[in-house]
Amino acid sequence: MKKYWLPFLISLAVAAVLCIGIQLGEARMANEIHVYQSDDANFDNRNRGGLTSSEASAKLVYLFDLLRDRYVDTLDLQNLVEDAIPTIVEELDPHSSYISREDMTAVTEQLEGSFSGVGIQFNIQQDTVMVIQVISGGPSEKVGIQPGDRIVTVDDSLFVGKKINNDVVLKTLRGATGSVVKLGIRRNTSRELLEFEVERGEIPVNSVVAQYLEGNVGYIKIDNFGRNTYNEFFTALINLRAHGAKGYLLDFRGNGGGYLEICIAMVNEFLQSNQLIVYTEGRSQPRTDHRADGHGNFQNDPVVVLIDEWSASASEIFAGAMQDNDRAQIVGRRSFGKGLVQQQFDLYDGSALRLTIARYHTPSGRCIQKPYSMGEGEDYQMDLINRYERGEFYNQDSIHFADSLIYTTIGGRVVYGGGGIMPDIFVPSDTTYVSAFYNKSISLLYSFAFQYSDNHRETVSSFKDFKSLQRYLAGQGLLNAFISYATPRIGRPTPAELKRSGAEMERLIIAYIMRQCKDENFFYQEFNSSDKTYLKGLSLFTE
Repeated sequence: MKKYWLPFLISLAVAAVLCIGIQLGEARMANEIHVYQSDDANFDNRNRGGLTSSEASAKLVYLFDLLRDRYVDTLDLQNLVEDAIPTIVEELDPHSSYISREDMTAVTEQLEGSFSGVGIQFNIQQDTVMVIQVISGGPSEKVGIQPGDRIVTVDDSLFVGKKINNDVVLKTLRGATGSVVKLGIRRNTSRELLEFEVERGEIPVNSVVAQYLEGNVGYIKIDNFGRNTYNEFFTALINLRAHGAKGYLLDFRGNGGGYLEICIAMVNEFLQSNQLIVYTEGRSQPRTDHRADGHGNFQNDPVVVLIDEWSASASEIFAGAMQDNDRAQIVGRRSFGKGLVQQQFDLYDGSALRLTIARYHTPSGRCIQKPYSMGEGEDYQMDLINRYERGEFYNQDSIHFADSLIYTTIGGRVVYGGGGIMPDIFVPSDTTYVSAFYNKSISLLYSFAFQYSDNHRETVSSFKDFKSLQRYLAGQGLLNAFISYATPRIGRPTPAELKRSGAEMERLIIAYIMRQCKDENFFYQEFNSSDKTYLKGLSLFTE
């Protein structure tokens, strides 16, 4: 039936927009969005596909009236519109999107840099909500909630069991600023249920998730390009310089993008006056160049940028600008290839449309966007799987570029177009430690680390520096303890599996313990300690 209803749903959605009078609000930046001003009168009157705007509107209005007045059953127009609009938008390109009113808050929180809640990081273990971290200065810390606590009741109602999942926890613990939630806590050091009344407040969402000094190299891990990312990034740069950093290793692996203007401000710190950062261009939008203003504070510091197949959009703009201006070495694997510019239009009911209006180009002229065909979103989503099957994650020779995709940097180095950013130095995905036992152990590694942290939190938390804590944990026999923990659940590893995977498994256990008892800086120092992409990037500062 979907096959026959689809044309009606599409027409109905557009007609409903026209008839009810949905008003496009002021454009605002959102995920990979740049704001443009356009001549709406000229734009609307252009001929689109053989019909003028008025002719298309009249046809859709007539169809809407027929469905409303003549259809055999009463139609739920609201639900039909909500179901149909995403179908329309998905036919355009892979990144235009419709966001319902219900989803708007969740979609924008990460980029806006804060949300209202109780201020904890949690994980669900054995159908129970475990407090992993308490946000410094947040509502939960103020009332005395601690890492390792278990939330078992909320507002005097039991809050454990199989129905508890991440979505349920988020919806329950988040709420309006100033509202109060009563939490019942089980703590290892207390036989009685502890009760806390927590007044919800604004919780910052940090996008610079880690920063530390490795020798005289400052490492910064950036999770996204949110509203506050530039301020966090600049603060991290200054702090690391004050502690002796002579160069910077910037990690954008897994970073899916964010605000264009934030990305431009970050690149600006490293480029000289008038150097091109990125330009955008579309059928209805003239070319717009974005250049450095020459006021950057780190124009002469060595920089290395880490990327992978999950680095997208603003991450690619940053990497492409630094690469094309011969300002940094790019290390890792070919990035995602998301180079479409969306402009957000807020609709009258609190929903929004993010519409693609242009493409990003690096300074050398490369289009970041990988190829796609309208209406073939499934093929587009399979791209990374196809790359994997072609061996791109493991062998640079499996990546082929046509001569037409060759571009040059300002210094004459060859770089490649065709979608995404190809790194200067390719580092294959590391699978040398993977075994059948390792694959079965992934979820157990985390639960074991949590259990260990729960029993040794005071001791582990007492260490002030990374090296001393690393040495302590390395001497605790964690791998043997884990094997004893895992054997009743998944069996014992073979000697060959243990030889292949043991060191990596112990590294992950130590990293997870550090995250739960210390912070993200400790976690990433341990996690990166044997990461080949990180180590290669680090080596470039001394080569």
